[in-house]
Amino acid sequence: MGPEMSNAVTIEKQLELIRRGADEILLEEDLVEKLKLGRPLRIKAGFDPTAPDLHLGHTVLINKLRQFQDLGHEIIFLIGDFTGMIGDPSGKSATRPPLTEAEVKENARTYQKQIFKILDKDRTRVVFNAEWMSKVSSADMIKLASSSTVARMLERDDFSKRYKAGQPIGIHEFLYPLIQGFDSMVLESDVELGGTDQKFNLLMGRQLQQASGQKPQVVLTMPILEGLDGVQKMSKSLDNYIGIEDRPADMFGKIMSISDELMWRYFELLSFRPMSEIENFKKEVNKGKNPRDIKFLLAEEIIARFHSEDEAIKAREGFIAQFAKGSVPDDIPEFAFEVGDEGMPIANLLKDAGLTGSTSDAMRMIQQGAVKIDGKKVSDKSLKVKTGMDGVYQVGKRKFARVSLS
Repeated sequence: MGPEMSNAVTIEKQLELIRRGADEILLEEDLVEKLKLGRPLRIKAGFDPTAPDLHLGHTVLINKLRQFQDLGHEIIFLIGDFTGMIGDPSGKSATRPPLTEAEVKENARTYQKQIFKILDKDRTRVVFNAEWMSKVSSADMIKLASSSTVARMLERDDFSKRYKAGQPIGIHEFLYPLIQGFDSMVLESDVELGGTDQKFNLLMGRQLQQASGQKPQVVLTMPILEGLDGVQKMSKSLDNYIGIEDRPADMFGKIMSISDELMWRYFELLSFRPMSEIENFKKEVNKGKNPRDIKFLLAEEIIARFHSEDEAIKAREGFIAQFAKGSVPDDIPEFAFEVGDEGMPIANLLKDAGLTGSTSDAMRMIQQGAVKIDGKKVSDKSLKVKTGMDGVYQVGKRKFARVSLS
């Protein structure tokens, strides 16, 4: 699918794909006017190289870029090597520590390796905002800072909350949205994408472009993807994530662990299947088809994207052999604990064996009936494991450890 496609596809068809999964488009009438120009639009998205390993939550935005790319538009993937050394304050309750130049470069290198598993490398323009920001004089920076007010900055939800709570806000943090908007001016972007927590920064781009005489960019925000628990946003710190470089078997198991209801949201935001096909899947499930079989298709598609189709098939076969038949994997980690005469609280063992992130998480998993010893469910949160209670300890469908106690 090449650049000529933006002319071949009707505006309504383009809008249908662009709207898919989007939270807001500001303003949609501006987008229609830009699409009527009949040329590839410049679609910008900025990423601070703060975390080198991407998970599926990060790919929601990149997937939308790919959709624009398939419609023939020009993708500008901006790596904020300059702004990364400020630290994006969006959604933060405290000042984020700035990255070192070495960290920024290494993370940026890893980013580029990962994003081209989704985007077409030959049709993606990767830019670094230090290219122009490093040439901005102090006088130019003061002029840029004069284009907004403290009152306007405090309209931003996270700044407002921190100000009211008496938490410090660095002056440099006010520069972040201004520089992001300045990037849009330099690149003359037609559309800028970001998460819902980026709305203020994206609108700043519109404001600065308009002030400089450019046609203001359209702002498109994408929702924050829920993690495996279906409640909190996908995050490594919450251990509810699927990393795009996870092993195929781990990816498959994690995707199969999501709820049947959450599966449809993942389909909309992570799959490249047409929505009409996904709607047909829903009808099949409503008629009695096992949702597990539909979830297989989602897992296979995502694993094929980040690994290969062969790996996706192997992961499915491994999952069926391991879980559908109730077998325990061969390569599970082994632990030996000295528990003494008094024994060891089950929650501590689960945490120390890496089966849960914390003892409170272990308690919650026991309460949910997700903890087993040699296939037998554990229901007593106060259980103390003692010498002789060796065996395979399991949390959920995916986490196992072979434990010996002395």
